Amino acid sequence: MHWIQLASSLTVVLSFFAFRGEAAECTNPAVRKEWRTLSTIEKAAWIAAVKCLASLPHDPNLAPIVNRTISNIPPINNSSSYWDDLVYIHMDLNTRARFQIIHSTGFFFPWHRWYVAAVESAMKSKCGYAGTAPYWNWSLDSADVKNSPLFLDSDPISGLGGWGDPAKDIQVQDGAFRDLQLAYPVPHTLRRNFTLRPYIALADNPTILDPTLEANVSFTPAEVQKMVHWTPGDFPGMQFYMERPEGPHGNVHEILGGDLGGYCPADAYPDCEPQPTFSANEPIFQMHHAMVDKVWYDWQHANPENFWAYHGGSVQNITSLQALSDYPNGMPPYLSLNSKIPADDIFDEVTIYDVMNTTGGYLCYVYE
Repeated sequence: MHWIQLASSLTVVLSFFAFRGEAAECTNPAVRKEWRTLSTIEKAAWIAAVKCLASLPHDPNLAPIVNRTISNIPPINNSSSYWDDLVYIHMDLNTRARFQIIHSTGFFFPWHRWYVAAVESAMKSKCGYAGTAPYWNWSLDSADVKNSPLFLDSDPISGLGGWGDPAKDIQVQDGAFRDLQLAYPVPHTLRRNFTLRPYIALADNPTILDPTLEANVSFTPAEVQKMVHWTPGDFPGMQFYMERPEGPHGNVHEILGGDLGGYCPADAYPDCEPQPTFSANEPIFQMHHAMVDKVWYDWQHANPENFWAYHGGSVQNITSLQALSDYPNGMPPYLSLNSKIPADDIFDEVTIYDVMNTTGGYLCYVYE
């Protein structure tokens, strides 16, 4: 396909360009670890940092860049928490407006890498967190997500808690997040709902090839290895395989349902549409996207052609299978390593170049 050829031809040019003025590598990178390898104390510390951010007041500097008549999201709740502000950034930039969208464009990998690092930084600076951002290797649980150890840990301090109660609007009933209060789309408590076949209701969507698909089949260990060893230099192709309809990124969101799946609470406003805008409500979002980032990181390090490989558009087009084939990670205008990563005025803006190397100076971490 022409986009593979284009990405490959750009690799050499961008690789040369990328090294200009590169910041000195960090000398002592933090090590991000898989959740179940953390000690009970480490798990409790990360959870406490999430709850700390959820106890802090709204940041008045939050300034959405997308007009709400386009984004179709709720207005900022000025009485919300700082955690809610972080969620709002994702809501704003997840809009289907024809610019600055962070899914199905070249922003997907770099923006989410930046976002996980920004949340981790806020935990450290505002809450004294001394750890790193953990990741959830969902491939280890692909055979039986419902009974994953993550969702069987009901410890009120160090456990993530289990599935929600259907009789109580699928609200999580145990674990440390049983009382996590969230502002968007309306005030509610954290919700989860195991959903093995999330696409049955989308049978009319032309991009859903198998509405009866069981979501877990897309994030098995074999599927992860397929992405890690994807064609050298083919950044758009590797991203598309991760982010495609019924692909691993979306399927992890959907199989957890509730907030991570973007399901509207029972008492939401009448025109609330189930959508992934507020999926960052769920703290596991951070662990999920750390794993998404790890797959990209592992691909970057699997072949020299991959490390600086980058190409992507700034306009989403997921209207048909043909559009997905023509623009697997966004339509023109195309992004570049100089493109700014939008931060809605809560954080300083950096460039895509700044987050390409996780030990390049701006970022300073590796994966275990």
